[in-house]
Amino acid sequence: MTIPEYEVFAIKYAQRQARRADHFIGGDPHDAPMPMDYFVWLIRNAEREIVVDTGFTADMAAKRGRELLRAPRAALALLGVKTEAVREVVITHMHYDHVGTHADFPGAVFHLQDEEMRFVTGRYMRHAQFSRSFEADDVAGMVRLLFKGRVAFHDGAEEIAPGVSVHHIGGHTAGLQAVRVHTRRGWVVLASDASHYYEHMETGRCYTTTFHLGRVVEGYETLRRLADSPRHIIPGHDPLVMARYPAVSKELDGIAVRLDVMPREQRETPGR
Repeated sequence: MTIPEYEVFAIKYAQRQARRADHFIGGDPHDAPMPMDYFVWLIRNAEREIVVDTGFTADMAAKRGRELLRAPRAALALLGVKTEAVREVVITHMHYDHVGTHADFPGAVFHLQDEEMRFVTGRYMRHAQFSRSFEADDVAGMVRLLFKGRVAFHDGAEEIAPGVSVHHIGGHTAGLQAVRVHTRRGWVVLASDASHYYEHMETGRCYTTTFHLGRVVEGYETLRRLADSPRHIIPGHDPLVMARYPAVSKELDGIAVRLDVMPREQRETPGR
């Protein structure tokens, strides 16, 4: 049976200025800028439309000192997506910047790992070290959706559509999941915060907000097994994503890129 192919997009909706020491446990000897981008992702073909993560609101941007460039629903609208019509959303994990506008998807079922719900409603949320990146209202909102039958739970690796699967990684949060997608260039993996930047998985280092260091490092190996190559792995916050992949259109340069085609450097280098 032929596996369906999907288009995959990264859409930038926010950013913040930061420095290298902000992004690595143990700090970094190079005191240099290292900005962070915030994305939502879109997976689609003629039969399906799946949104991955929902970003944060303007109020949350103000609260946490982030620069909101466009509301996630407005970002998705640039690619013709009407959030009220979306039927499936994958929540890679429940940090404020990945689940914050779930109310803008009133008809969607939300795919979540069992372990993530246990984590955000369990004992570890007593500790600010773990809870500070979550918002209680987001957690309560997802619990309310559960009682409405709108949360689809997964325990590990599961196919959610032909050619699309979720995979429990853990580490950054207890229930973090990545998304594997079949595309015309092969199997692409949306790592989300299993690797914030390319540099994390390339050097084996860990981001400062981490629940379990060992699972982060083991997770890099899992990402490599799932993807057709390291170039098929898409990190969760790296501005290089916007530089390495082609823009959807001239008008959306720096806003939305195609991930189901070869990176720019591969397309521009003969013989590679």
